[in-house]
Amino acid sequence: MSTSNQTHNHQTIRQWAEARNGIPARVIRTALNDEEGTLKIHFPEFGKANELQEISWEDFFNDFEKEELDFLYQEQKANGKPSTFYQLVARLGSGPRVPTLRDKELS
Repeated sequence: MSTSNQTHNHQTIRQWAEARNGIPARVIRTALNDEEGTLKIHFPEFGKANELQEISWEDFFNDFEKEELDFLYQEQKANGKPSTFYQLVARLGSGPRVPTLRDKELS
């Protein structure tokens, strides 16, 4: 069975993404007025980047902290292969929390 982890540790997030060839980006079509678009980690081998703007890790983590986000991620799929599943969620203690697979296992 696969499980999810949750962190806001920048090194852990970057290592996880880079091990899967992930690139920090923003979704262009979500930008309103002068605001930046939604943060995303893009995996080029799984899709086009037509609506994405590649950004630096520094810019990614600046916005990540400003928005008080956590990184919910999966290390491996049920078949044991590396997973690219992740979600950016509200940081624990900063608002409503998204239940994880681990929460379901513990209940």
